[in-house]
Amino acid sequence: MLEIIPAVDVLDGNVVRLMHGDYDRVTVYSDDPVGQCREWMDQGAGLVHVVDLSGAKSGEPDGLLWNRLADADISFQVGGGIRTAATADRALAAGARRVVMGTAAVWDPGVLGAVSEPARVVAAIDVRDGRATGAGWLDDGRDLADVLDDLEQVGVSRLLVTGIERDGTMQGPATALLERAMAGDRFLIIASGGVGRLEDLQAIDDLGCESVIVGRALYEDRFSVSEAISFLSGLTAT
Repeated sequence: MLEIIPAVDVLDGNVVRLMHGDYDRVTVYSDDPVGQCREWMDQGAGLVHVVDLSGAKSGEPDGLLWNRLADADISFQVGGGIRTAATADRALAAGARRVVMGTAAVWDPGVLGAVSEPARVVAAIDVRDGRATGAGWLDDGRDLADVLDDLEQVGVSRLLVTGIERDGTMQGPATALLERAMAGDRFLIIASGGVGRLEDLQAIDDLGCESVIVGRALYEDRFSVSEAISFLSGLTAT
């Protein structure tokens, strides 16, 4: 069954969502990231996707956030500013279940292969106009096919794939992009971007993705984590 992974994006200590990754288009939902993670887990999530947006922008992730999540017994994968194998290893040692690496995945894929536990590394592939971007979506990126080939060569097994144009819009997932990333069954795929209805989850499940990140739809009460899990369980039963 498709796994639901709620997103908790953290900027200046607040839980926020950005539209299309634009730091000037911020909606604040909470001032308690750990409490928000706990709410999603209490609804049935087995893993929370935490992004340190300040770290993504500066390249200096907040290790104290990792510690707070671990101390609260939150099961989390974390991204944002994790651009070296040493930083990734520190996040894993601090309690992260997985580390998510975007800029390095695009521009220096060998770094991902150098992490001590490569099976716990997720390559974040954020795509605009067929190009995978890094550096907070501010660079010109590289051709998606080249990036995927490089990641396969260094042994990456799991991708988090986001269609930038769909991110935060709740207008449906980028299914063509997801299909392209899944071609050849080279990677496990975490889908991200555009989910606004339970039916969007079915479309992603039908593609064969491993899991899906859901953010704004949860915060805007389009559906809850528990409702999503129940919906997907019904699909499996039929």
